[in-house]
Amino acid sequence: MHRALLLLCALAAASPLPGAPSYRDFDQPPHDYFHRPLRDRFTQLKADLESRQLPLDHTSEKAALLSLLHALDIPATSQMLVFSTTSLQLSLITPANPRALYFNEDIYLGYIPGGRLEIVSLDPELGSIFYLFDLPRDTRPIRVERSDRCMKCHAADATAGVPGILIKSVIPGPTGGSLDAYRIDRTGHDIPLPDRFGGWYLTGQGGFTNHWANLIGRFTPQGLQKNPIIPGQRFPFARYPVATSDILPQLLHEHQAGFANRVIEATYRARTHLHTSGGQLTPEQSRELDTQARLLTRYLLFADEAPLPPGGFTGDDAYKKDFLQNRRATPAGHSLKDLDLRTRLFQHRCSYMIYSLVFQGLPAEMKTRIYQNLARALNTTKPDPDFAYLPPAEKQTIRTILKDTLPELPKNW
Repeated sequence: MHRALLLLCALAAASPLPGAPSYRDFDQPPHDYFHRPLRDRFTQLKADLESRQLPLDHTSEKAALLSLLHALDIPATSQMLVFSTTSLQLSLITPANPRALYFNEDIYLGYIPGGRLEIVSLDPELGSIFYLFDLPRDTRPIRVERSDRCMKCHAADATAGVPGILIKSVIPGPTGGSLDAYRIDRTGHDIPLPDRFGGWYLTGQGGFTNHWANLIGRFTPQGLQKNPIIPGQRFPFARYPVATSDILPQLLHEHQAGFANRVIEATYRARTHLHTSGGQLTPEQSRELDTQARLLTRYLLFADEAPLPPGGFTGDDAYKKDFLQNRRATPAGHSLKDLDLRTRLFQHRCSYMIYSLVFQGLPAEMKTRIYQNLARALNTTKPDPDFAYLPPAEKQTIRTILKDTLPELPKNW
């Protein structure tokens, strides 16, 4: 009976009180998702877009898309084509009319020929902000709609209940509808490559064939039959800005989405604890934030990165050039964006997303913990066994890059 009483007390201490705010209550104080002023990059341009002070080429859908990508500083070469009906505009998506996705570190844009443009813009305090609007086909004003319908999927279990980024892998049928799904509720660079890409067109993968891309399924008396489809065979690539759906953007997109989702959850969790404690964290809340910071540090340093297949990848040269445009380098020329692509994504395994708006928006109580964890993880005189996979020389290079390119690091870091 004594043990049972202790267990009940422990459960009561671990469970939130009735009516207490949860970090998943994104539309309630202290988060106020739908009422807090927005500071994401797309919102800052929205008024100019609607007033036509940000001029777009409206001679064609493709021309309008290209001019908008340029205005948002999103490379067209980041194009990824998905033909599964895993979108709000699912009625328009088929293998013959795939949805195109484009991205940089802060904004994601979805385009379906004949459909509306979809924007996911990362706010430093609130996470993903969702917008829909029609492409400008004439000189009439653009009306941008902030969407709450996206929240049904983008603020659910797959994103830990906060406004995040969703990537799905399915086995699509002949018209794009999902016949089966896998890697459910998981996002990030730790997912093995053979478990990715279902419902996506994929180019540039070389001899890597152990994946679910470029396939459609069909139920037969013998079971589920999978048939290959070739990118560009059922649709003209000329309909889109570039003739690729390269594997490198898809690998980086997966990494970024996993990073953003983890950071957004940490932001909401820390803000909730600070709110409920009146700014003075309880020991239990402090331990929870310590755990969250440790997990984020592991992700920042690619601790559980899925290895690339033998031989690695080359990656589309045009996209590599665009990706490196905003490269922050040390005087010696090292950067967190330096690609490896032989056995892993990067030469120096610390995410360039540490420069992103969403990371910069972390509450100080969380960011300080991450910087402390980074300092311990990169210490070469007292090595942390959890980060033994990083050789001392790589740790030192990462430390130098961060010191030279991240001004907000603590002075004694």
